[in-house]
Amino acid sequence: MIFNSLSFLVFFPTVVLLYYLIPHRFRWILLLLASYVFYGYWKIEYLSLIVISTLVDFSVGRYLNRETNSGKRKAALALSLLVNLGMLFTFKYANWFINDLLPSAALNGLASVFPSISSGLNLVLPVGISFYTFQTMSYTIDVYYNKVKAESNLAKFALFVSFFPQLVAGPIERFQRLHHELFEFHHFSYENLKYGLRLMLWGLFIKMCVADNLSPLVDQIFERYTEASSIQLLIGMLGFSIQIYSDFQGYSLIAIGTARVLGIRLIYNFNAPYFAQSIRDFWSRWHISLSTWFRDYLYIPLGGSKVSTLKVSLNVLVVFIVSGLWHGANLTFLAWGAIHGLGYLAQKYFRFHSPSMLIKIANRLVTLTLVCFAWVFFRSVSVTDGFDFIQNIVTSNTNHITLGWNPLIISFAGLFLLSDFVFKHGDIHNWLEHQTLVKRWVVYTFLIYSIFGFSGTVNHPFIYFQF
Repeated sequence: MIFNSLSFLVFFPTVVLLYYLIPHRFRWILLLLASYVFYGYWKIEYLSLIVISTLVDFSVGRYLNRETNSGKRKAALALSLLVNLGMLFTFKYANWFINDLLPSAALNGLASVFPSISSGLNLVLPVGISFYTFQTMSYTIDVYYNKVKAESNLAKFALFVSFFPQLVAGPIERFQRLHHELFEFHHFSYENLKYGLRLMLWGLFIKMCVADNLSPLVDQIFERYTEASSIQLLIGMLGFSIQIYSDFQGYSLIAIGTARVLGIRLIYNFNAPYFAQSIRDFWSRWHISLSTWFRDYLYIPLGGSKVSTLKVSLNVLVVFIVSGLWHGANLTFLAWGAIHGLGYLAQKYFRFHSPSMLIKIANRLVTLTLVCFAWVFFRSVSVTDGFDFIQNIVTSNTNHITLGWNPLIISFAGLFLLSDFVFKHGDIHNWLEHQTLVKRWVVYTFLIYSIFGFSGTVNHPFIYFQF
C-alpha cells in the first residue's frame, strides 16, 4: 500500500477512527495489525521476512539482557547481524553478485550444479527491507552496549519493527525514542490532527506535482542523453536532483504527518539540504536518520575522528561507500558514495572558512554542484553512462531532442525549493499558523487543486521504495 493511493485513503481514516475509539491498552495491537495489513497489501508472503527479523532480534535482545559472558554476547550479536544482513544481501545484492560480479568461470561452475542460477536468482526486492533491517539492527546493537533494556513483549517489539508510517522508507527510528511514542497514551488532539494533515497535504503536493511531473522529463533526458544538448543535460541533472529530493521529502512528510495524526512524533529526515555549505553539512540535512545511523553504528565503531588523519579519511570513505551500496546493487551507487566521500574530505581539508557572505555563497554553490554531479551517477544505468553524461555536458555538443514537459513544472519546483527558505524541515504547519484564516485556505485550495488538476499523469512509486 502506498500513501498516494485510494486504498490508503480508506485504510488510514479507518485506523485513526478505531485508534481513538478503542481503549488505550488495545491501541498498540490495532497499530500492529494495521502495520501488517499495510505491508501485506503489497506482497503478503514477504511479511515472513519482517517476522523472521522480529523473532531473531527479539530473542537476541532478551538473551543479551541476561547473558554476561562477553564471548556469548558477541556471538548473539553476530547472529542478529548475520540474519539481517544475510536477508538484505540475498534479496538486494545476490542477483547483482551472480550476474555482474561473479567471474564467468565461477558462474559456469555453479550453473553446472544449479542450472537455474545461470540467469540469476530473479528475486523481487522486498519493499523497505533496507529500512526495517537497519532499524531492528540498531536495537540489538544498543542492547549489546547496554544503551537500552531489551523489550520483554514480542508483539510490542514487532510493532517497533513494523510501524506502518515509516516501515518502507523511514525515517529510521531508534528503539528508545519510538517505543516511548508508540506506547504512551495519546488523547485525540485537534492540534495533532491539524499538524499531521498539513504535512500530509504538503507531502502529497511535492510528491505528485513536483516529483511525478519531473519524472518523465528526467527519464527522457537520461534515456536519450547521447542525443541531448548540453543545456538539456544540465536540465536533466538539475531535474533529477529536485525530483529525488521532492519525492523522498514528500514521503517523509506524509509519514511524519500520518504518525502525528495518531499523536506519535517521528523525527524529521530533511532540513534544506541543497543550501548546505559543505558535504558534511549536506549529510547533516539529507536523510538525517540514515546519516546518523551510519555515524553511530559504523563511523564511531571504526574509530571516528579519534584516530590518525589517515585513518579518519579511510573511515569517512568506508562510510560513504557503504552508504552508496546501501542504496542499491550497482556500481553507480558505489561511485555516488565515493564522490561524496572524496568531496567530504576535500572540503574538510581545503575549504575556506570565513564569516564573509561571498565565501558562504561560494561554499554553497560548490557543494550544490558536487551534489548534483554525484546524482548523475546515482540515476545512470552504469558508471560509464554517468561519465559519458558528464562529458557530453562539458563538450557543449549541439545535439537537441524534443522535450515533452509541462511548463508548470518550473513553478512547482521553484515553489518547493523556496519552501526550504521558509519552512524549517519542510514543516509547513508552523508557517501556516502565522497566516490569516483567509491565507491558510487559499494555500489549502491551491494545494488540493494542484494535486487533482496538475499531478503527474502517471502515479510513480516513491523512488526510495527500491532501496
